[in-house]
Amino acid sequence: MKTLQTERNYPIIILGYMGSGKSSIAKNLAEKLKLNWIDLDKEIEISENMKISNIFKFKGEIEFRKIENIILIDVLKSSSKSVISLGGGTPCYYNNMELINKSSKNNFYINTSNKILSQRLYNDRMNRPIISQIDSLNSMKEFVSKHLFERIHFYNMANYKINSNNKNISEISKNIIEIINQ
Repeated sequence: MKTLQTERNYPIIILGYMGSGKSSIAKNLAEKLKLNWIDLDKEIEISENMKISNIFKFKGEIEFRKIENIILIDVLKSSSKSVISLGGGTPCYYNNMELINKSSKNNFYINTSNKILSQRLYNDRMNRPIISQIDSLNSMKEFVSKHLFERIHFYNMANYKINSNNKNISEISKNIIEIINQ
């Protein structure tokens, strides 16, 4: 396997909707490339000494998005040799997508079908406070479709789009490495 060619390939940034596998892909990619893996949500939790769900509950989404923007700026400035996984909404607020594109040419939107996302999220809804009250697969599909419609513009600003349907984490990571090494 070839390694990354130059410094300008860093950081590698993984973005997409919740349930698309961003964190798992970023972790796998970091292991394959022997790089640090940084999960933006985990960095926010460390900074705030609070779970993301509690930040939403006690501070609200507007305050969360402010915190997220500040931590994103810090991570992008200090994490050149790394793979960064973002939260699903990160690219959609403030000038975050502009910052992401300025920080690296290697940012990847993990594109996953509504059907796959809905099934994954429905099965995992109790671990995700924002969707824990959704009580049917059809309601989840409606929620995901509406949310994706609102966010797709930002996701499509990524330099690369990876179709993750019918691919495992290792295949997606290999695809990303091939793109980076072109």
